[in-house]
Amino acid sequence: MSTVAQKPHIIVFANEKGGTGKSTTAVHVAIALEARGAKVSALDLDHRQRTMGRYLDNRLATAKRTGRELNIPRHATHDGESLDRFTETVASLAEGADFLVIDTPGRDDPFARIAAQKADTLVTPMNDSFVDFDLIGQVDPVTYKVTRPSFYAELIWDARKARAKADGSTIDWVVLRNRVQHIEARNMRRVSEALDQLAKRVGFRIIPGLGERVIYRELFPKGLTMLDAREFGEMGLAHVAARQELREMMAALGLPEPAMPLFA
Repeated sequence: MSTVAQKPHIIVFANEKGGTGKSTTAVHVAIALEARGAKVSALDLDHRQRTMGRYLDNRLATAKRTGRELNIPRHATHDGESLDRFTETVASLAEGADFLVIDTPGRDDPFARIAAQKADTLVTPMNDSFVDFDLIGQVDPVTYKVTRPSFYAELIWDARKARAKADGSTIDWVVLRNRVQHIEARNMRRVSEALDQLAKRVGFRIIPGLGERVIYRELFPKGLTMLDAREFGEMGLAHVAARQELREMMAALGLPEPAMPLFA
C-alpha cells in the first residue's frame, strides 16, 4: 500500500437517498484515519441537515467539557450557494491534510457533483434493500436481474470520465453495504446478486459497511465514535462487534496508509 502523497486523498461520501448511514460512516472514517496518525479535514456540504458538522461540533464540545484528548478533524460546513466559497473552503481544508473527507447531501446537489469529480475514493453507502439499490440500478420485478444502471450510476460514470480527462486520475467508486437487521435473508441474497451484476457493468467495488445499531445514534449527542472506547466504561458485546465492523470496513476501503497503525 502506498503512502499518503502531498496532495490530500479526497474521500467523498455520496448518496442521493437519505437514511443510509452516510454521515455516521463519514465521521467514523475521518476519526479512524486520525486515530492512525493522519491529518484529516472534513467538509459538510449539507448546510440544511449539517449532520457531519454538528457531529464534530458535539465532539469538540465533549473534549472541552471533559478535558479529554479526542481526535477532531478540522472541519467546515458549506453554505450550499457560493462556488467561490466552496473552492476556497476546499483549498483551505486541503492545506496540510493527508485526507479530506467530504459528506454530501442526501439529494441531488450541484456541489455534490463537483465533489464527486474531485474524489479519489467515492463511497456510496446503501442498505441491503431494493429501495436503496434503485439509486444505482433497476431490476426486473420477476427475475431480479439487472435491467439497466440508474441515472445516478450514469452520473458517477460521467464524473469518472471528466476526472480522467481533467488530470488522468481514476475515481475508486466503492458501494458500501450497511446491514439492516430486519431484512430477510432471501432478499439480502437477491440484492447481493444484483449488486454483483451491476458492479461488473459499471465498475464499482462492494465492501461491507456498518450494522444497524442503536449505539451509533446514542453516540451523536456527545460526538463520540466506536473508537472512543475509554469513554464508554465497560464495553458490551454490541460495542465490540461494532468496532470489528469498523476495522473490516477501513481495511476494505484500501485507503493510502499513514505511518501509524490503525487503532494503536
